[in-house]
Amino acid sequence: MRVRRARFSELIDRQLDLFEQEQRGLIDDCIAAEKAYNRGLQERKEKNYLEAVRYFDARGARVYGVDNNFRADLFGPDGDTSWNLRRLRETCAGFEHHHIDIRDRQAVDHLLSWLDVDLLIHCAAQPSHDLAAKMPFEDFDVNAVGTLNLLEAVRRHRPEAVFILMSTNKVYGDAPNEVPLEERPTRWEYARPEDFEGIAETCRIDRCLHSLFGASKVAADVIAQEYGRYFGLKVGVFRGGCLTGPQHSGVELHGFLSYMVKTAMVGNTYRIYGYKGKQVRDNIHSWDLVNAFWHFMKAPRAGAVYNIGGSRHSNCSMIEAIASCERLTGRPMNWSYSDQNRTGDHIWWISDVRRFQSDYPNWHYRYDVEAILAQIYEELAGKLKSVGD
Repeated sequence: MRVRRARFSELIDRQLDLFEQEQRGLIDDCIAAEKAYNRGLQERKEKNYLEAVRYFDARGARVYGVDNNFRADLFGPDGDTSWNLRRLRETCAGFEHHHIDIRDRQAVDHLLSWLDVDLLIHCAAQPSHDLAAKMPFEDFDVNAVGTLNLLEAVRRHRPEAVFILMSTNKVYGDAPNEVPLEERPTRWEYARPEDFEGIAETCRIDRCLHSLFGASKVAADVIAQEYGRYFGLKVGVFRGGCLTGPQHSGVELHGFLSYMVKTAMVGNTYRIYGYKGKQVRDNIHSWDLVNAFWHFMKAPRAGAVYNIGGSRHSNCSMIEAIASCERLTGRPMNWSYSDQNRTGDHIWWISDVRRFQSDYPNWHYRYDVEAILAQIYEELAGKLKSVGD
C-alpha cells in the first residue's frame, strides 16, 4: 500500500509540473493581476484619508496630511500606501504631506504649534483585531496614546479648531448581539419594532467582549469625549459601521464589500464565517461620511458622539451581497462557509443615525449599497483592464 501511495503521489507531482510548464504564461498573468489588486486595494482607513483630502481640496482648502505608512509595517509590502500619496500629490493642488508618526508626541506637538488648522480629522489607527492580540502595546500606543497626543496638541496650540475622531462600532463590543433577532430567508432581522432603526448611542460599551482593538478604540473614544466635555474643545466622535467606496482597499476579514467584489471578479473563493451568512452590516460611502464631517465642522458640538453608517438606507447581509456581486459579474460566485463565527462579531449591525440627522438635518445620503457596489466594480474593472493592457 505504501508503494502504491508513493507512485500515485509521484504521478500527481509529474502532472502538476507538466501543467505548470504548459500554462506558465497564464499563471504569471494571474500572479501579476493579484499583486496589482493588492497594491491598489489594500486598506480600510486609507479610503477615508483619500476621500477627505479630495473633498476639502475641491472646496479650495489647504489640506495637510499626516501619515507614516505604518500599514507597510503592519501588513508588509502589500500594505504600502506610498502609491496613494503619489496620487494625492498629483491630483490635489492644495495638499501637503507630513511624514509623522502620531505616537511621536514631540513631533505632533511641534507640527500643531505652527500649523494653522481649522479642522483636524483623525482616522489613523491600527485597524486589525488579530494584530492587536499579537502586538497589544503597539495597538494601544497608536489607537489610544496617539489620539491623546493629537488632542493635547490641539488643546495647547489650536483650541478653536474642530477635532473629529473616527471611532468605530466595535466600542460596543458584542453587546448588540443581545437584542432579540428573527431569522428570515436572506438575513437576520430584529424581532422587536422598537429596534428597527438600529443600534443607538445609548448601547453600553462595557460589560461585554471586545477585541483588544475594540478596547483601545474605547479608550480613544472616551478620552476624545473628555477633551470636548472637560476642556470645551470642539470634538466630535463618529462611531462608524462599515465604511467603504470605490477607493476602499478590502482584504479578507477587513472591509467585506470591497474584498467580496474583488473576489467575485478574479474568481477566488469568498469565505463566510458563521451565522448562516445572514449577518447584516450597514455600509456608508466615504463621500457621505466626509460630508457628515463637513456639516459637523460648520456647527460643532463639544463632546458629541454619533453613530454613523449606512443605516436603514444602505445595508445588506453576506448572502445578499453575494447575490449583488453575481448580478454585477454575470456569473455565479465561489464561496464557502464555516460554522465558526469570528469572536465577538456582530450578528446584526445597522447604525441608528437619527441623532446626527436631528442635529444636522441638511445632511443626506447620496449612495446606497447597490450604488456603492457598482462604483467598486467599475473601479476594479479599470484596474484589471490596466493590468491586462
